[in-house]
Amino acid sequence: MFLLARHAAPDLAEGTLAGRMPGVYLSLQGQRQAQRLADRLVALPIAAIYSSPLERTLQTAQPLASALKLPVQICESFAEIDFGDWTGKRFDELAADPRWQEWNTFRSSAALPNGGMMLDVQLRAVTALQSLHRQHADQVVVIVSHGDVLKAVVAHYLGVPLDLFQRIEISPASVSVIALHGWGAQVLRLNDTGDLPALS
Repeated sequence: MFLLARHAAPDLAEGTLAGRMPGVYLSLQGQRQAQRLADRLVALPIAAIYSSPLERTLQTAQPLASALKLPVQICESFAEIDFGDWTGKRFDELAADPRWQEWNTFRSSAALPNGGMMLDVQLRAVTALQSLHRQHADQVVVIVSHGDVLKAVVAHYLGVPLDLFQRIEISPASVSVIALHGWGAQVLRLNDTGDLPALS
């Protein structure tokens, strides 16, 4: 079973594409969210914690890792999408760019200028999750990643096309729960920001 956690709120102006920009840490609010996330999950039988390599995800994972005395294992497959030339740009700067409109309408086929593609992000993240499922059979595993990456993973298991994945909300410090079975997958929770009961 996988607990997919989005990183907490970063110390970055709202409406800014952080992408893979280095040096983006959690805000004070984000640090409180990360601690609350740890408090919510610490009682669960978590066997491993994996994280995107970016600072804001590692910082989100750390309170839980410290409480459970588990290492945070870095997994590049859960890294944020490469926004290329748009890294660090604000949404209002991009609003008039037709490529930005295309990106937000056709995520399955639109490419970012000198950046990545959403299909590639989905493929690498889902492939990693399937691999971890084989490695951690019948265990509870936490993955700390980014909003679009987690939306792409959830969309895959829900059978939702990438072009519609903006209908899925993944809030900062939220948890979505996916169980993988031999016969398929179940999305047990989506965008949960409250207390989680015991998982069976």
